[in-house]
Amino acid sequence: MNAQKYSNSVFDIIQNYLLSLSFAEVISFIIIISAAIIFIILERIFPYTKGQKVFREGFFDDLALYTIAQSYILSIIIFGYVIYYIDNTTGISRLQLLANVPIWIQIIFFLITHDIYIYWMHRWQHNNKWLWRIHEAHHSPKKVDWLSGSRSHALEILINQTIEFLPIVLLGASVEVIAYKGVISAVWGMYIHSNLDVKTGKLQKIINGPEMHRWHHSTGKGRNRNFATKLAIWDWIWGTAYLPETKPDEYGLKTYFPANYFSQTFFAFRGFKKMKRDQS
Repeated sequence: MNAQKYSNSVFDIIQNYLLSLSFAEVISFIIIISAAIIFIILERIFPYTKGQKVFREGFFDDLALYTIAQSYILSIIIFGYVIYYIDNTTGISRLQLLANVPIWIQIIFFLITHDIYIYWMHRWQHNNKWLWRIHEAHHSPKKVDWLSGSRSHALEILINQTIEFLPIVLLGASVEVIAYKGVISAVWGMYIHSNLDVKTGKLQKIINGPEMHRWHHSTGKGRNRNFATKLAIWDWIWGTAYLPETKPDEYGLKTYFPANYFSQTFFAFRGFKKMKRDQS
């Protein structure tokens, strides 16, 4: 009887959550799931690194804990508490500053401005020992694929997604802008980490893709280069682009990193004395 009640309550929670979603959020969810399936298939057909397994080391932690559980909990904290508190305190969103601006222009504006922020924040993370601690989890996968990019420390996500979505809310943008901006970031994150052997040629001077970003996850020279996410142009403008003709030999960290989600999360708070090679 208790099991039946528990089952019904879980079903009710899921049902209420689904019913609360807007049309834009439902479409975004469908697009993300579809994109994941497409990338899995394409990685089998056109692999950058041949023979790489779908269920590689850390796959289930990356999917169940980082992608689903952590993302869900952090979305509640970011939107339900942090952004809500700031907006409720300032009241800026009530001005509806973007009310008359077309949604597509809003999306382009936030994509570009946030991309510039991420470039410099990302670059800073590689040059600051404190910020590196919450970023190194993202560099820990030894196999890079469509899912590995989801491995990011909770504090890193909390900082970056608050800065990503706070201006959108405060400027009074619609929920569609939040949803579509989010889905573009999610799908593009899958793409630049994907195990796809793509050749975008001169477009790589403008648009970021696996060709450049996989070098960023290598253990070699490219690790401290290629900081851009969607627009590679920032790396070319600010002198951090790295795109040789060869392919990386290996990915991941040069130092020890724990194997499961909870250990990885707490590992960021260890001491510095015995970890002098963290940023080497």
